Amino acid sequence: MKLTVNGREAYAYTGGKAFDPALPCVVFIHGALHDHTVWTLLARWCAHHGYSVLAVDLPGHMKSAGPALDSVEAMADWVLALLDAAEVKQAALVGHSMGSLIALEAAGRAPGRVSKLVMVGTAYPMKVSPALLEMSKNDPLAAIDLVTTLSYSSIAQKPGYPGPGVWVRGGGKALCRLVLAKQGNDQLYHQDFVACNAYAGALDAAAKVTAPATLILGRRDQMTPPKAAAEIGAALKARVETVDAGHVLMAEAPDATLAALRAALA
Repeated sequence: MKLTVNGREAYAYTGGKAFDPALPCVVFIHGALHDHTVWTLLARWCAHHGYSVLAVDLPGHMKSAGPALDSVEAMADWVLALLDAAEVKQAALVGHSMGSLIALEAAGRAPGRVSKLVMVGTAYPMKVSPALLEMSKNDPLAAIDLVTTLSYSSIAQKPGYPGPGVWVRGGGKALCRLVLAKQGNDQLYHQDFVACNAYAGALDAAAKVTAPATLILGRRDQMTPPKAAAEIGAALKARVETVDAGHVLMAEAPDATLAALRAALA
């Protein structure tokens, strides 16, 4: 589905069903150097079980026009503008990693427009090491390799979504490389990491959130370990669901992640 947001073309995957703004809406927000495809299983389940779905590509990522936005706050404003463009009055916001901070900030800025807040693979503060910031700036392909190594709990995941024979790590690395190359912005990974590293407004945003909140965390997550989400979880009075997976739990433990999402949206 193509929309015009702030005068630029934006893309959102609707889960294989025509978008209906009259249905309860779920907005999925991806993380650094990802796109809407990380949500395919979850988005399709929602779209075929009574929800309307907008799994977005953030500006400058794959199918949404650039330039990429340089802060969590700006991306949160963009998500709220996208709701306006889609004529959605209220939605559940589901974000992964960087996207979880965007969802939180949007829920704090417009609490009346958010019915549920679901933060997947999250932490606060979401600090990025100086070494990784430098690597993402000067050698982004090496940064992709490093983050891929850290983002999965095993080199031999059991067969999962979309089915046996899928190389989860290889698919994750390929997606990051594709997003990086799509619009010719070799600094995109660095920009996303800088936005995560600089974001300091989570506790202020949490104080304004009125929607029920759920954290879905990977038990073996090395990028955003569960203990790093304790403060923001307490501030939100959030329910915490833990999945036996690493950082990209939607790919590594798809069924358990979907079950946790279903409980959060119920």
